[in-house]
Amino acid sequence: MTRAFVPPVQHGMKILNREAFKKTVSTLAMRVQAKHVGGLMKNLSSELLNQPRLRNVANSDQQDTKLILLRNDLREEDISKLPEEIKSIIEKENLGFERYSMDLDYSYWTADQILHAVIPAEDTPASYTQIGHIAHMNLKEEFFPWKELIGQVILDKNKNITTVVNKTNNIDTTFRFFQMEILAGENNMIAQVKESGCRFKFDFSKVYWNSRLHTEHDRLIQMFKKDEYICDVFAGVGPFALPSAKKGSIVYANDLNPSSYEWLNENVKLNKITKGIHTYNLDGREFIKKAVEDLQATSKEWKTFDHFVMNLPATAIEFLDTFHGLYRDQKARFDATQSAKLPMIHCHCFTRSSEPANDIIERASQVIGAPIDRATSVAHNVRNVAPNKEMYCLSFRLTPEMAFATSR
Repeated sequence: MTRAFVPPVQHGMKILNREAFKKTVSTLAMRVQAKHVGGLMKNLSSELLNQPRLRNVANSDQQDTKLILLRNDLREEDISKLPEEIKSIIEKENLGFERYSMDLDYSYWTADQILHAVIPAEDTPASYTQIGHIAHMNLKEEFFPWKELIGQVILDKNKNITTVVNKTNNIDTTFRFFQMEILAGENNMIAQVKESGCRFKFDFSKVYWNSRLHTEHDRLIQMFKKDEYICDVFAGVGPFALPSAKKGSIVYANDLNPSSYEWLNENVKLNKITKGIHTYNLDGREFIKKAVEDLQATSKEWKTFDHFVMNLPATAIEFLDTFHGLYRDQKARFDATQSAKLPMIHCHCFTRSSEPANDIIERASQVIGAPIDRATSVAHNVRNVAPNKEMYCLSFRLTPEMAFATSR
C-alpha cells in the first residue's frame, strides 16, 4: 500500500476526532469506452489501482465512457515505460488520461490504520478476543493513555461488537475470572456464544471463558464416548461438560465459583439437556471425593469415572494429590470386578521449561505420590500463552499404586 493510502498522522490525539482523518487522494485514470471496460480490466490487472475497499472503475462525466483507475504511483509520463503489450492496449483503446480524486474519511480506514496514525509505536493494539458481542483486550501499560480511544475505534470498526473491555489484572485465583474495565460501548457483560454444538450464556465479568480454547475443548470431547462417565473438576460454565452430556456421556460437573455454577445450570436448561449431567458447587478436592463417592453409590460393584478433566492450568497439578489413595477403600470391589479399569486423568498446566513433557510429568508425579509412566502418558501442547510460557494437557491413566496407596 502506498503512503497515499494511509490516514493523516495524529500523534497528539487522545480523544477520538473522526473529522481529523479526512484525506483526498489523486490517481491517474484512463478514460475508455464503457463497453470495453471488462476486457481492459483483465489485461491491465497489474496496473490497476487495486486498493482495499475501492473500486478500480469510476463513472465519468460522459454517459458512454468510464474511468479505469490506475495504480497510485503511476504518472502519465510513466506510460511510455510500461511493457509493450500494455502500451499497445492503452494506445488502441484509451480516450485520454486525467487525474481522478477520491475523498477518504474515517469510515474508509481500518482500525489498525487509525491506531497507527494516532499511536507512535511500531506495534498497535488492534487485536482482541471476541466473546459474543464483547471485544476483550489485554492492553500493555504503554497504551493506557489511548485506551478509551482504542476502545472506541474497535467499537466503530466492528459492527458485531457493542462492548469493548480491557483486562486490568490476572485471573482471580479463587474464582477464575478477569478483573476488567469498559473502554467503549454499552455496559452489558452478559455474553452468548456458540461452541461445540452448544449455546453458552454467562456474565463475562464474573466467570472465566476463553474462546481460544475451543480446539482443546473439542479435542477432549471427541475422546469421550456415549455412556462413559466424565468428571469435570473445574467446569466453568460448561464448555467440556455440556457437549459431552449432549453426545451421551454421563457428566459430573463442578465449579467453586458460585456465578460459574449458576450459569452452568442455566446453560443446561438453555441447551435442553434433561439427563446425564450432575452439577456441584464445591472445592476441587472435595468435589473429586464427593463425585467418586456419589457414582460408586449407584452400584454394588466397582463403578467409577472413565475420565477426569482438570482444566485449571495455573493450579490443577496441585489437586492431583487427591488421587493418592482415593480408591483405597474400594480395592476389594476393584479386585472382584474382572473388567474394572482406573480412570484417565487430563490435567491442564503451564510450563516454562525447555523440556516441557519432562517438567510436567516430574511435577505431576511428585504431587500424586507415584511415578507417571512416560511411555503411555501424553503431554499435549494446547497453546502458547506468553513468551516462554506454554499451556499443556497431561493425559495419563491412574495406576493401582496411585489409586490404592495407603500412605505417602
